[in-house]
Order: sequence, then structure tokens, then C-alpha cells
Amino acid sequence: MMFSPNSNKPFQDTAYSSSMEAGRQKNGKLWSNLRDVCSLLRIPAPNNTPVSNEEVLFQHVQFKTGQRIHTIGQPFEMLYIVNSGFLKTVMIDELGNEQVLSFPMKSDLLGVDGIHSKFHTSEAVALSDCDLILVPFKKLTALGKNYPELEHAMYGVMSRELVREQAMICMLGTLSAEGRVARFLVSLSDRFAQMGYSHRIFNLRMTRHEIGSYIGLTLETVSRTLSALHEIGWISVDQKTIEIKDLNALRNLRRLPTAKARKEKKVAAATAASLSKQQNAGQHASL
Repeated sequence: MMFSPNSNKPFQDTAYSSSMEAGRQKNGKLWSNLRDVCSLLRIPAPNNTPVSNEEVLFQHVQFKTGQRIHTIGQPFEMLYIVNSGFLKTVMIDELGNEQVLSFPMKSDLLGVDGIHSKFHTSEAVALSDCDLILVPFKKLTALGKNYPELEHAMYGVMSRELVREQAMICMLGTLSAEGRVARFLVSLSDRFAQMGYSHRIFNLRMTRHEIGSYIGLTLETVSRTLSALHEIGWISVDQKTIEIKDLNALRNLRRLPTAKARKEKKVAAATAASLSKQQNAGQHASL
């Protein structure tokens, strides 16, 4: 469930309804042309060329929650563009332990990890029902030879993903546990706003454990930090629904006060409020 940016009313984000915004039916399947694909990736489409219309089409494929899009060791053949839904990409070690690498969502590009070795080195899993656009890599490279501006734009998309990963590495190396959780919520808020959804109220599609794996914290630390942020009034937490109440505070957070300090501050605030109420009552009585 999502919320529109100008309303508190939720609307359904099923793969079918969202995918129809950028696709058309052909032979019982959903397809997008190159202009649709470029629009989704937020890059310019080649102008005045037939490939911007119907001559080059890319197929949509729907995945259910929990389905794998590609697995580790699978031969690399294509890239995937998220048209709707939410996913995670993970590395899995010899003991079966997962390390979450990213949480792709609308407009993100998947599968780039397979370009170098011709095999996927990570696994992509749907966290919700998803609609993905398949981009065969051979077709993309052929288009790039004919339309260099498209090739350069795709390099920009891949670079955008790399910059996001570098920002995550920087965050892991410089922020406290509380700062990491806060920055994660801010990044989600920014992404939802970019997609046209509410940046203030949204659902966490991933588990607390998956968040912890992504930002290098234990499940307990993530849960404890979310509770602390809720306690001081910067966010509201209702199971998987998050409401951001003070985005600037989250964006600038380095370290939260200790639980003891928060408790003392809360008691002091309650005492001050009680004294103020008593003084007001005394003034009314004297009148």
C-alpha cells in the first residue's frame, strides 16, 4: 500500500495497474517501446528515429513476492528495469548467510553485476509483486552502436547506481548506528518523493533484519533505534508503516542521546508542563 503525495488516501500499487502506465498489450503480453524505457530511466530517448516508436519493443515480466529474478552463477543475458514493485539484491556466502546489497525500486536498473564475468554474482528477489522490463544486453549494445547518445545515457544510469553504492559505503564508515538508521529512512523518503509517492508516510517492504544487513547493524539495534526515534517524536512507527515527522532532524542526526538522558528530558518536560498547568489554574482561581 502506498500514499499519493497530495493525499493521505492509500492506493494499490499492484504490478499490473502500475505497469499499464508504461506499457501496451501485444500478443497477450505487455511491452514498452524505447521512449517508454528511457522515460522510466529518466534519460533522453534518441530523437527522430524509428526506435523511439514501435520498432524496438521490450517485454514486461511480472514476479510475485519472494520470486527470484536472477540467481548467483546464472549466465548473464539481460538487464532488468523496475517498472513497479520493490526488490532486494543479495550476496550469499558458503554458509548461506545473506548480505543485502541494495533495495531496487521503480526506475532502478538490475543485473549490471553480470556484465564483467558474463555470470551474475548476486541474487535479486522480489519483496513485493513486481513488474520488470527485460532489456536483452545484445539488443542494448546494438542500439548503442547506432545511437551513441543512448549508450552514453545508459553509462550515466549505471554511474548513478555506483554513486548510490559509494554513498552507502561512506555512511557505513562515518555514521553511528542511530545515524545509519536515520539516513536510511531519509534515503527512502527521498526515493518515494522522486517516484511521486508520499515522502512522509510509507511502508517498509523489507524486514528489520534486511535493513540491518544493508546498513551493517543487528536486527535488535535497528528495532531499538526505530523505537528511540519514535519516542523522541521524529518518526511514528506502526508495524511496517513509517511516518516521518522531522525530516531535517533525521537528515542531520549523528548520535542520539542515551536512553537515560532521553528519559530525564522526558520527565523534565512533563514536570514543566505540569507546573505550567498549575500556574494557569492558580491564575484563573485568583480571578
